[in-house]
Amino acid sequence: MDFDLNDEQKEIKRVAHELLGSRSPFPKVREAAEASAYAPELWSELVELGWPGIAVEAEHGGQGLGAVELAVLLEELGYACAASPFLSTATAAAVIEATGSTGQRERWLPALSSGEATAGLGSAELAADAQDAAVIVLLDGDEAQLVDPAQADIKPLQTIDSTRRFASVSGSGEPLGAGAAERARLAIAAELVGVCQRALDMTLEYVKDRKQFGVAVGSFQAVSHRCAQMLLSTESVRSAVYFAAWAADADPERLAEAAGLAAAAASDGGRETTASAIQAHGGIGFTWEADVHWLFKRAQLDAALLGGSRRHRAALAKLAAAKARGAAPAAVS
Repeated sequence: MDFDLNDEQKEIKRVAHELLGSRSPFPKVREAAEASAYAPELWSELVELGWPGIAVEAEHGGQGLGAVELAVLLEELGYACAASPFLSTATAAAVIEATGSTGQRERWLPALSSGEATAGLGSAELAADAQDAAVIVLLDGDEAQLVDPAQADIKPLQTIDSTRRFASVSGSGEPLGAGAAERARLAIAAELVGVCQRALDMTLEYVKDRKQFGVAVGSFQAVSHRCAQMLLSTESVRSAVYFAAWAADADPERLAEAAGLAAAAASDGGRETTASAIQAHGGIGFTWEADVHWLFKRAQLDAALLGGSRRHRAALAKLAAAKARGAAPAAVS
């Protein structure tokens, strides 16, 4: 059995890696963070490639692909720590396509897929890109709804991650169908795969070059063990995320469990891996000039968007107990 990406998915990943590597290096990320604004040039290129609608059917202006392809793009977005409304917009479009009503699809998907409009994503306490959004996917436990910003109270929030714009959102909207919250959290977790991988790559490069007592610090047992744990965490998040992305497309009945695993693994793995990256960089890792802190901050806010690992582990425990009893699982609030 082949558990790898297929050739088309690998090509999407390659193109995204090269594009974001050249258009969104850390100096560009820093510029966007200091300006508190997204670079319109990057968004324009993502739109030209049709990526905001990658998981939207062609009849609504999308590319007709699925959750795995979206996860591939979001992994590369996280790897670049790109300052862009792509996560919220592409995720909202995918969620509306998969769980929205006919009216919701017809109303929102053409503009989201084409990049003419952007979306917000998150909870009432913390939502990404809500200020300028045409529509917001608001998560509340296992439920999700579409909120019209014109009918909501949106208050900007200042967070440690200045590469992305956040706000609180007070308002109610139209409910989305089953699986909406799981698909949204799966997408956020996919971004954390790339964040973890970039933190690991930067750390390995640093500990190979940095020398103490005439030898690379990576040869020290404590450092090598830390890097090994970072690799384990990164691969654990990747495995859980791509299993959930596969389930979203191929076996939706397993999505609740798979997305819960992905969210729990990504919440903990993202924070732990990026924190270890800062530690492994030594004193320089705590400085503003060291780019590794952008990854740490992105991981903290993504974990908050996911709701933290505790609620997902509790939900998984209830699912396991329900399976053991042979009964339908109760919703977790």
